[in-house]
Amino acid sequence: MIYVFATLTIKPDTLEHLREPARICREATLNEDGCMAYDLHLDIANPERLVFVEKWETREALTAHSKSAHVAAWREASAPYLVERRIEIVHPEKVENH
Repeated sequence: MIYVFATLTIKPDTLEHLREPARICREATLNEDGCMAYDLHLDIANPERLVFVEKWETREALTAHSKSAHVAAWREASAPYLVERRIEIVHPEKVENH
């Protein structure tokens, strides 16, 4: 089992543009093989920071997720509003930073 923490910083006052694309991506992801949890949180101290918290059975399942059509659609929809993306993949034995 692995965990993913994807922290996105978005441009000020752009959250409303991302709500629906994020909802669509989340719903599709929850139906993927190997997805155990996939939640999106808004940082209450910083409304320009979104945090995806994910739990996957295997690294292979996560890799398949990253190549899915709904992730591609999410990336395209969020690109105009994105300032920074930081992804940490936590395995039992190591942490990958992307």
